[in-house]
Amino acid sequence: MRGEVRCRIDALRDTRSGAIAPVSYTREPGKAHGHGHGHGHGHGHGHGRSEFGGGCSSVGIAELDAKGHAEWMPELEPPFNDVLSLIGNTPMVRISRIDTGPCELYVKLENQNPGGSIKDRIGLSMIEAAEKSGAIRPGATLVEATAGNTGLGLALVAARKGYKLVLVIPDKMSQEKVHHLRALGAEVRMTRSDVGKGHPDYYQDYAERIAFQLGAYYVNQFANPANPLAHEQTTAPEIWKQMAGRLDAVVCGVGSGGTLTGFSRYFARVAPNVELVLADPKGSILADFVATGTLGKAGSWLVEGVGEDFVPSICDLSRVRKAYSVSDEESFLTARTLLKEEGIFAGSSSGTLLAAALRYCREQTTPKRVVSLICDSGGKYLSKMFNDYWMRDQGFLPGTSHGDLRDLISRRPEAGAVISLAPSDTLLIAYSRMRLYDVSQLPVMDQGEIVGIVDESDLLIAAQRDTALFRNPVREIMSTKLVTVDAHAALESLMPLFDQGLVVIVRESEHFSGLITRIDVLNHLRRKLS
Repeated sequence: MRGEVRCRIDALRDTRSGAIAPVSYTREPGKAHGHGHGHGHGHGHGHGRSEFGGGCSSVGIAELDAKGHAEWMPELEPPFNDVLSLIGNTPMVRISRIDTGPCELYVKLENQNPGGSIKDRIGLSMIEAAEKSGAIRPGATLVEATAGNTGLGLALVAARKGYKLVLVIPDKMSQEKVHHLRALGAEVRMTRSDVGKGHPDYYQDYAERIAFQLGAYYVNQFANPANPLAHEQTTAPEIWKQMAGRLDAVVCGVGSGGTLTGFSRYFARVAPNVELVLADPKGSILADFVATGTLGKAGSWLVEGVGEDFVPSICDLSRVRKAYSVSDEESFLTARTLLKEEGIFAGSSSGTLLAAALRYCREQTTPKRVVSLICDSGGKYLSKMFNDYWMRDQGFLPGTSHGDLRDLISRRPEAGAVISLAPSDTLLIAYSRMRLYDVSQLPVMDQGEIVGIVDESDLLIAAQRDTALFRNPVREIMSTKLVTVDAHAALESLMPLFDQGLVVIVRESEHFSGLITRIDVLNHLRRKLS
């Protein structure tokens, strides 16, 4: 019967006596009924409670409360001996508040792995394969090129198993990932993200060179057969089981190609009618390759961990029948929508996958059951994709356009975004805000109007004279000789002010509109290039 939900309960525990009795129990939506036999207060009929929720697929027990009502309790896993045992078996959830056309769209929450991403699976698989083959021994040094998440998976496993790890990472990766890697004990070497394969600074070539110089084991996720094997043996079977064998399409991306290849092998064997759909960032060559069979020239993209400028040797695209090219803007905005509408905190590549999955679902004329992946957690992108100011600097969150200098201001007063000081705030407060918001100057505001400017040189001069001055109010050191620029002035008029070391104070109709710094102008000019 459609909508029927059944739970199996093995025992009934009376919380008043501690007695446990066998019980036969069936629950349908909104009600429950069962019967059991036991000793003492364990006798009795279990009354269902609607708080059980909308569904159940697990085994558990029912507890009798003080009034004799039965409350279902899921049977939980016993404690694990090692965090690596938690890798895999991630949950699945249906997308319910975003329009999916005639389809049912589900996402597998790979961000629930202990390292926070799907790459935990291949980190464990590749290291254990190297151990099994004898390629590494206790205390070995491992080297890998990574966009971050494979590095995190490797770092987690290496830390638990006692290996040293050196990672080469392109410089576009989020600081959250870099800090996480270093916290796990990995050595991180940054390299350029604007060069292609064959260049000595290209991250994969650089990593292979380091491995040779150190006499270390080069993991090489892009050619390592243990990479797709992890998904063929774990991720794909989990999806098939969770969907109860009713699955029409899977949408995934390619970083190294392991996920797609593992899925392709598994579903070709178990369910060949399942469609494989590629989600690819705009600038990557893979979507065009699927469509045309030719390799084009790669561009650049900001989404992390997905897309390539070559076809990795382990990447099997032969069963992909549909590919979508997704812009950075669509990826980031889709991931933000996913959090707002579904409460799922996902990273930028998940935005790419979900955007492609939504396009696929909305194009269908008949209902289908579709699965995609939440590859990692949005916590690694708080300083970028989930930062309104970063998004605005990239041109992905355009504010009100004035057609004048106000369009260059990143933190606008009308949005309550200006980081400022009051005249009575101390130098220590000024210092703390500069550090917190990564700025070198702050306006001093009084009743909505700018009355002064404090920059880091003002703080330095005062503190060098006497550190006790950190406790003094900023009104004592702020600059009050303010040079303002009308909002309608030409961009070129700002350059002489920058040459004098000044920050530009913009006014419109005698009201403070905000500050413009050199980096604001650079962001504006870069957006014009895009």
